[in-house]
Amino acid sequence: MSFLTRVRPSNLIILTALPFIVYLFAASSAYQRSLRAILGIENGSAAFVPGFLVLATGFAAGIAVLTFSRKKAYRPRLARAAAFLNLVAAAVAMSGAVVHPFIASVIANAVDPFTSTLVVKGVTPRQLTPAADLMVGNAEAVLYSAYFVTTVIGLFLFLWGGRGSEAGEGGFRRAGRLILGLVNGAGLIFVLFFAHIAFAAGVATTIRAAVAAYILAAVLGLAWVGLLQLHYTRRTSLIFTTATLALALAAAFFLSRPRDSYVLAGSLTGKVAVISNTPAALIGAVRYGQYPGAPAAETPLRTFLGPLEAIAAVKKNEDVSAALMPAAAVPGTWPILWQVETLNDRDRTAGITLAVVAIIVGLLTFGGFLHRRHPLAIGSEFVVDTIRGIPMLVIVLYVGLPLSGALKDASGGLVDPPNIIRGIVAMALAYSAYLAEIFRSGINAIPAGQIEAARSIGLNRLQTARLVVLPQAFRIIIPPLGNELIAILKDTSLLSILSIRDITQRMREFQSASFLPFAPYNSAAIFYIFLTLAAASIVNMIERKYDIKHR
Repeated sequence: MSFLTRVRPSNLIILTALPFIVYLFAASSAYQRSLRAILGIENGSAAFVPGFLVLATGFAAGIAVLTFSRKKAYRPRLARAAAFLNLVAAAVAMSGAVVHPFIASVIANAVDPFTSTLVVKGVTPRQLTPAADLMVGNAEAVLYSAYFVTTVIGLFLFLWGGRGSEAGEGGFRRAGRLILGLVNGAGLIFVLFFAHIAFAAGVATTIRAAVAAYILAAVLGLAWVGLLQLHYTRRTSLIFTTATLALALAAAFFLSRPRDSYVLAGSLTGKVAVISNTPAALIGAVRYGQYPGAPAAETPLRTFLGPLEAIAAVKKNEDVSAALMPAAAVPGTWPILWQVETLNDRDRTAGITLAVVAIIVGLLTFGGFLHRRHPLAIGSEFVVDTIRGIPMLVIVLYVGLPLSGALKDASGGLVDPPNIIRGIVAMALAYSAYLAEIFRSGINAIPAGQIEAARSIGLNRLQTARLVVLPQAFRIIIPPLGNELIAILKDTSLLSILSIRDITQRMREFQSASFLPFAPYNSAAIFYIFLTLAAASIVNMIERKYDIKHR
């Protein structure tokens, strides 16, 4: 009965319905196939589970040694048990046989299957070639041996090193703590957040996206709140005024650069040849007839690498009858249909971007001068209010498609993040506005007398925020922070619009392939319920831990 009183009422209802849910999935093959597809269970992935458990248990046990050895949570027996478990897991990993299938799957899914020579072509799920498998096995033998030795040294230094001298013990324990923390922390992060988990790929994608987006959103939210706390000074106004003028001058420099002369020559009976690096504005004007004497219908285009290829295509009558190219490259015998001078895309984009930034900085500076507020504080307030007014799906689409494409074009293909990174950034940006308001309300709930007392004892603003304000504000905002965690966990389903293979995307793929009407949707809904209830239980546990009013 005491257990039931500790269970959340909503969870108690789910526990009551659990036998029916288990029976549903056990008795129906349609629900079994749906659940398997939604979770992302690959064929033969059961062989990877032992290796994953060994590595996750070993790394987590190493972190647990540090956790149970803290002064505030000193549990010597649990610390020794965790140390023993860490050693056992390291020894099992060193054998190689248990962990190797999992690591081989991780490597095979981390490379490009079309260009890499490490994987077998045309095989699903991916498999390493015999040579690559042998190479990975040899590398594992070295790494696992090094991990075992490092674990032994770290545990010895942390738990038993320097017992004879109290002064020396501190140095040895710090070294052991550093070794255990770095090695096991890096390993645990890799296994949980980066390694391919073939027996639960869909779940891993959903949880990883939610956690990463939540952490990034919290960082951005704190940044917005920090900017709101900045104070106005005359020096700040002068700096931002100077920055506005500098940006305006730089924009004027790029927009006043010499123009390039382009000519549309030939006839419009066929397609128009367009060469690479032609300004996008000219291409649009030719396509849609936005020049004097243009036809009413849309003009078909064909892209060529350079002027020579375009001229050759026109002469060979390869359904191309005209060309848009620099005036210097146009043959003198061709009839000229349109001639114009324009900026190249690089100077035009740089000038417009700098001009827009100059206008924004100028408006923030003017607003700060009128209201005696820091321009960045006004900018932060504007960003928060604007983001909260845009639907989540629009933000995901905007960041995932046009904004990422613009960054790729501006960087020449250097900045081209995968879809999962685009989705995480979009979710973090959207939720940062809501978290910023939560942080601001928690900070404003702290009495001003505590801040004044902290400053009276010599603490600066950063120390006051870190030692006085934020610890108390955190206790206040735990419930709304937990609510946002549950919301972001559900909203990861929106990332399926970017073809990210999370639970929702896999549900859609399976439903379109199987034509089952209810099983895929019911399975996804039930799993999301369990996922959010688990998150709610974790949040509730944190609330009870930090609820100082009932201690």
